[in-house]
Amino acid sequence: MNPPLLQLKEVGIHFGALNAVDGVTLQVAAGERVAILGPNGAGKTTLFNAITGMTSASRGKVLLDGKDITRLAPNGRAQRGIARTFQITNLFFGLSIEENLLLATRGLRRSKFAMWRTDHAKGDERDIVDSALGRCHLEKKRHLLVKEISYGEQRQLELAMSLTSSPRLLLLDEPAAGLSPADRVVMADVIRGLPSTLALVLIEHDIDLALGLVDRVVCMVQGKVLVEGKPDEIRRNPQVQEVYLGRPRNA
Repeated sequence: MNPPLLQLKEVGIHFGALNAVDGVTLQVAAGERVAILGPNGAGKTTLFNAITGMTSASRGKVLLDGKDITRLAPNGRAQRGIARTFQITNLFFGLSIEENLLLATRGLRRSKFAMWRTDHAKGDERDIVDSALGRCHLEKKRHLLVKEISYGEQRQLELAMSLTSSPRLLLLDEPAAGLSPADRVVMADVIRGLPSTLALVLIEHDIDLALGLVDRVVCMVQGKVLVEGKPDEIRRNPQVQEVYLGRPRNA
């Protein structure tokens, strides 16, 4: 039997006396969609940092395909199929959408040292860029400068850039943060349209959006897993209602 794509075993991250992540155990199967919910300070983004290698785990293990990657550098994890978006966009505003995607495509290749030769993109690079543009609904705006597009489209571009590495595991850190209701609908549609083989873990404060996109939900509080289950189970869970959604009216 194949191991889960991602496994966290008693992962802890300590900053002095603060246990930002406190003994989290979690599994994500290939193609599974998982939401991590919780109030501010629950340790969600810090957990993402441990998965991607941006922060070293103080204890516990991170495994990919059953292999220990706990001490592997972020670029090594990216090369093994882990990609991520951030709460704040990090784009080249003076370049076009297409040029941003081409730079992202070359980021894990030897040709990254010739990043600015955008007019000499290889055929496979063009295929990757075209695929990312299509999945994120940006085909018709490919030649626009990033500074000319809306914030919602910038968030779509960041997601598109994360797809250029052909990841197997994609971590989305608040993909709908700061978006208008209309842009949230577009972002949800983009996420639903991602390949079914791609494992997805997302942090999102828009509960209705998150629960409509995933197969399973993990709720964190004070660095620990409080409860996990299917979206409908999480909606009804009294602990989640009290800690994250607010106390039920009949409580």
